[in-house]
Amino acid sequence: MTATLSDSRLTNALAEGCGQILKGIRKGGLLRHVSLGDAGDELAQSWISRVLEQHRPDDGFLSEEATDTLDRLNKERVWIVDPVDGTKEFATGRQDWAVHIALIIDGHPAHAAVGLPDLGVTFKSSDVRAVKGPLSRKIVVSRNRPPEVAGYVANQMGWETVGIGSAGAKAMHVLLGDYDGYIHAGGQYEWDQAAPVGVALAAGLHCSRLDGSPITFNNEDTYIPDLLVCRPELADDILAHAAEFKAAHGGTLE
Repeated sequence: MTATLSDSRLTNALAEGCGQILKGIRKGGLLRHVSLGDAGDELAQSWISRVLEQHRPDDGFLSEEATDTLDRLNKERVWIVDPVDGTKEFATGRQDWAVHIALIIDGHPAHAAVGLPDLGVTFKSSDVRAVKGPLSRKIVVSRNRPPEVAGYVANQMGWETVGIGSAGAKAMHVLLGDYDGYIHAGGQYEWDQAAPVGVALAAGLHCSRLDGSPITFNNEDTYIPDLLVCRPELADDILAHAAEFKAAHGGTLE
């Protein structure tokens, strides 16, 4: 382990550096659509892997863009990353894509960073605080697959739902106070949630499954069915309404 580079600094540097690489790949419009998305995924993944091989060769690794060898299950320290969360958004010129970097220690995020490169900001668990203020009365959801449970919760609370892209972008906009909560159902993977959950928890937000159970990482099965990120004072009400929906819909949340 490189003694001169702390876990926190490495996490943040990976997120910021990856964002710069991705913006460079997109610069000038030389690549488009699928080719642009593929290039972003491949080159960002290669850079992250090489950095970790040099600075943390003994740690485990899990990424959407790399084969999962499962040797990570024997490691206490595991990096869980998504070089481009929201590849479609990245490839089509939208701003709601993100870079996810998280160091998981014993199943929980120890350090995390979510970069929103097009907005010029990286949210870091080492220095983050959720914005407090009046409620927005909005819940952010998947732009492509808004879950029915979110619509039900919003209706019960007299709120509205708004759809945007990347999971990281959604969670960070809750942190910024643009939305009061982020509800997802229909499935994600650990690389979708590890960094956003790590940053959101560090900022003082509530993060859990929609049944209220805590989220753990570095599991053999990396699938996570659902997610709630919200202002802590709203968690009990949102979870109660989600339970009502589930009971009325045969145990499903979608």
